[in-house]
Amino acid sequence: MTLLAAMRHAPTAWNTARRLQGRADIPLAPESRAALAALRLPGAFAGWRVLSSPLARCMETARALGLEPEPEPALVEMDWGAWEGETLSALRERLGTRMREAEARGLDFRPDGGESPREVQARLRPLLARLAAEGAPCLAVTHRGVLRALLAAATGWDMTGDAPRKLARHGAIHVYRLAADGTPAIERLDMALSPAGHRTA
Repeated sequence: MTLLAAMRHAPTAWNTARRLQGRADIPLAPESRAALAALRLPGAFAGWRVLSSPLARCMETARALGLEPEPEPALVEMDWGAWEGETLSALRERLGTRMREAEARGLDFRPDGGESPREVQARLRPLLARLAAEGAPCLAVTHRGVLRALLAAATGWDMTGDAPRKLARHGAIHVYRLAADGTPAIERLDMALSPAGHRTA
């Protein structure tokens, strides 16, 4: 059994404005950098390999926690295509029935010119299989779209209706067990980061 921990980057200005970031390389908000300076990983994760989405908001989050991340393209955020920079509320108002029908597709929801959650799962699959084969525990710093795709893969959720478990938006670590083929199963969700200078097991 191989353990994979995954966490979302700290907030950006676009997160505060509820804008869809996708592949836009938005840096962390200044207040996020200040908040991260007071936090560290729980001691249980000491010595784990650290992978990160190559986007700045994830790399910055990892480094602010005192980690040395390796960029991993498979961890990049879901591509929101032409809808990047918009808010879901604005899209729902502008597109009406078309948006409702798109969201009802669950795993096959795809923004104009973008990527579906099922496609996110497909690009994660080889990475998960590789990590399982290597057998070493790993922490991934990534994005909400990737975390939701991972949760869906672990629970069989088709992304219609409410999620089987509501994940904390920021500042939490979600741990999965990887089977030999990389299939994830929930180990523990929503582990909090520790105050700097205080390592917990």
